[in-house]
Amino acid sequence: MNILFVFYIPSGGVETLNRQRCAALKSFNINSHCLYYEKRRDIVNHFDGPCFIGKDPKMIKKVLDNGQYSAIVIISDFRMLPLFRSLGFKGKLIFEIQGLGAKDQARAFLLDGYSEIKNHSDALLNPNTPHIVQLLDELFPDKAKFHFNNCFDSKQFSYQVLPRPPHPIVAWIGRIEDNKNWKEFLHIGHQLLHQINPHIQLYMFEDPTLSVPSERIEFEKMILNLDLTKNLSILPNVPNAKMAEFFSKIGDSGGFLCSTSKVEGAPYSVLEALSCRCPILTTDSDGVRSSIIHNKTGKYYSLGNVQEAVNEAKELMTNLKLRDYIRSNGLIHVRKNFSPEQYGQHFTEMLRALDTNL
Repeated sequence: MNILFVFYIPSGGVETLNRQRCAALKSFNINSHCLYYEKRRDIVNHFDGPCFIGKDPKMIKKVLDNGQYSAIVIISDFRMLPLFRSLGFKGKLIFEIQGLGAKDQARAFLLDGYSEIKNHSDALLNPNTPHIVQLLDELFPDKAKFHFNNCFDSKQFSYQVLPRPPHPIVAWIGRIEDNKNWKEFLHIGHQLLHQINPHIQLYMFEDPTLSVPSERIEFEKMILNLDLTKNLSILPNVPNAKMAEFFSKIGDSGGFLCSTSKVEGAPYSVLEALSCRCPILTTDSDGVRSSIIHNKTGKYYSLGNVQEAVNEAKELMTNLKLRDYIRSNGLIHVRKNFSPEQYGQHFTEMLRALDTNL
């Protein structure tokens, strides 16, 4: 059986998800292909399978004819649903949501695409993001819906023993745009340097091609205003495989990954950090609830409360017994609840429920 995954660009969490699940589904005799509309830079991560780039209907028609897909998973772009039908696709169209920003934005987005989703999709898929599950139940009560965790191969992406960095590293991953809440990270970092350790190193991993230009200007100004230049390293477009080294170093340095997002779907950076024994301090951005349990697999702080974040960070960095417990328990949690085998089982159950003759 052939399956096609469709998304805007080969970057960010969805690109990681597609690589992970395509590998996972191989053992279930499912051949996975990917279609992205464009690439704004060279593809950083190797993908083991057919990967098509383009949005021209003639090109897509050729991909469909050659692929003979039993099902297509379209991620976020409801406008493509009627196009695939108009090109003659007769298989199952699954509309997947992996994160739509703030809750009011998610509602507006789904209402905007209501007719396309209702009339052209056969099912809705989501990785157990609470507010999205609620919205889908409310807006599409009669549509088939499937909610299960994304997959993560903790054997392939895992902790590495490396030289310990001389100073704690506090990291952030995201885009320079409002929902990722980069401003709050800079303020937290500023306070960590003044209240805990002036030698803390701040690492910000990002894809500059996806940043909002106006916020980029504000970002650069704030770095100067908070006097963070000496402590801050900006790391663009780090290959995904290389991130295992960084997460391992961050965990061993005595630091942590800080997630300041306002709302998230199911962030892969959190799973990657947990798998490399890198502890996490995060906002309750909704989608992280499946991976972060306070003081068990990570720590929470209240969105907007910088001092609370600093207090939680201090405990995470100085209470070594709690820190070791969180690091070990986080790894166990990922292996148990996000395994590729579990994902493959859920995915094939979904296809059978949709009568795809699997």
